[in-house]
Amino acid sequence: MCQFLSPKGGKILISAILAILVVARAFASADTIPPKNTDRKRLCFTLTATAAAWGGGMLLLNEAWYKNYPRSSFHFYNDMGQWYDMDKTGHLFSSYTLSLAGMHLMRRTGMESQKAAWIGGLYGPVFLSTIEILDGFSEEWGFSVPDMAFNIAGSAIAVSQELLFGRQVARIKYSYRESGLAHYRPDALGSNLPGRMLKDYNGQTHWLSVSPGRFPGEGTPIPPWLGIAIGYSAHGLLGGSSNPSEFDGRELPHYERYRRFIISPDLDLSEIETGSEIINRALRLLNFLKVPAPAVEFNRVDGIRFHILFF
Repeated sequence: MCQFLSPKGGKILISAILAILVVARAFASADTIPPKNTDRKRLCFTLTATAAAWGGGMLLLNEAWYKNYPRSSFHFYNDMGQWYDMDKTGHLFSSYTLSLAGMHLMRRTGMESQKAAWIGGLYGPVFLSTIEILDGFSEEWGFSVPDMAFNIAGSAIAVSQELLFGRQVARIKYSYRESGLAHYRPDALGSNLPGRMLKDYNGQTHWLSVSPGRFPGEGTPIPPWLGIAIGYSAHGLLGGSSNPSEFDGRELPHYERYRRFIISPDLDLSEIETGSEIINRALRLLNFLKVPAPAVEFNRVDGIRFHILFF
């Protein structure tokens, strides 16, 4: 396996974007009150629509990605540690987001909340396991057991909170800022903004955002919309296991590879009511994004860094 291959984050985040589109469609019909009991026709329609979206998405992914790489017999590949495991937190985020979408869609059919959590929570592992199977037949990669473990973990985080609290008190979120490194390897890190948002791990941050005011209980002084987020990112990554010395006949500069840990306040946009249902739906849909805010960063190169505004 080539250690300088392009990261798999693009494929994973494509699945998360698909989930967001599914949720957007569900919110668009939110003015229809869900039935008190499971509406079998609505459930059948929902499952059929999401299966079609899943199948179409996988076909598009195959056309856009896998057909450009040689195929092989099915095999496994342990890629733990590559890209400083930014792809693993990407799996966590994507599976979590897909599972939330599934749970929301199941509740829209009138399904009881705990049952909706179990069935909807399968969306993440099912969608993303397809990508792993495709990887398993790709000569350049392979079926990654660590990836599947993070897929299951992302779903478990979503489902367990629904079962324990009836709501999400801790959310997994995403943010992006320009890293300034993508132009050195546009093949791996993206040649334009959409590509870099999907593939440049130097610019991505994945967050665990906790809202203490959303925990069950009386008299909590912290408003439910206010949270604290812990982010994980990396810098200096021009290759998976190590950085190449040249690309396309051009010598590449040396960059120190290091992990970044960030603490920053955050907002739970689902708890903000504006008086406009359209705006409220938009805020709920955008709640997968970490709100830009002041932050404190810890890394082994710079020590402690303060950011007036961190994206």
